[in-house]
Amino acid sequence: MRGAARAAGGRAGQPWPRPPAPGPGPLRLAVLLAVLLGGASAQYSSDLCSWKGSGLTHEAHRKEVEQVYLRCAAGAVEWMYPTGALIVNLRPNTFLPSRRLTLCIKPLRDSSGANIYLEKTGELKLLVRDGDRGLGQVRCFDFDQGGLFVEATPQQDISRRTTGFQYELTSRRVGSDLHALSAPCRPCSDAEVLLAVCTSDFVVRGSIQDVTHEPEQQESAIHLHVSRLYRQKSRVFQPTPEGSGWRGRITTLLECGVRPGHGEFLFTGHMHFGEARLGCAPRFKDFQRMYRDAEETGLNPCEMGTE
Repeated sequence: MRGAARAAGGRAGQPWPRPPAPGPGPLRLAVLLAVLLGGASAQYSSDLCSWKGSGLTHEAHRKEVEQVYLRCAAGAVEWMYPTGALIVNLRPNTFLPSRRLTLCIKPLRDSSGANIYLEKTGELKLLVRDGDRGLGQVRCFDFDQGGLFVEATPQQDISRRTTGFQYELTSRRVGSDLHALSAPCRPCSDAEVLLAVCTSDFVVRGSIQDVTHEPEQQESAIHLHVSRLYRQKSRVFQPTPEGSGWRGRITTLLECGVRPGHGEFLFTGHMHFGEARLGCAPRFKDFQRMYRDAEETGLNPCEMGTE
């Protein structure tokens, strides 16, 4: 099953970039002091979902830290002429505090001028480095009431710099969606496949017609012919003109090395920013075996047709 899943892309995930060189800079220490001492200015979005601001409001000799508060499950941040730093606090009021949250961000295609970090209890993990290739790539991770720290990078000319990203915050279980950060392209386990069937935004049976690569976005597009549609929350898969099934496209990481494979697979995944992202993709005959085994032992998390 593992080799077969790998031929179909196996599972796709979001790699966790390595943190920058050790030792926080003065600004990163300042952000913690600013929060503790109340020295950071606060800005509230007018619609509570998105924020747009400018670094030109800072005095030239000061490296200020601004606090931005957003209370939606999805939105966008756009920071023109970035200087100093932002702390973006995401506090959606639609989820219970006990629920586990997943945060996905997608940098704007022309975003530049700042690094984006996940900040939690004073610890920073680099998510997007200024100048990274594949800026449009979606990054997902566990989000336990932390914040996003956006730090402007030194620039000779900030007049053409804008840092921005879209975000989505959900309370769904992460096992079938986030994928192991240490091995984002590894095939799913039997348990992960069965969970993905129950929790994914789309579940289809089909074959790979073509794979196209987008090096600039560090992504691959998988073009599918679908013979059976079990579930889809968005109209990713459309009926073919000849009425012989459905067609659609899903994306995954370029590094996963997806290639066309013969035979039928079960494709699962989630919608992120209007795009279908590949989750687990075992060969269909392997999925049938997994499902039968789980059914016999009473460990099936949900029911679906396997014929």
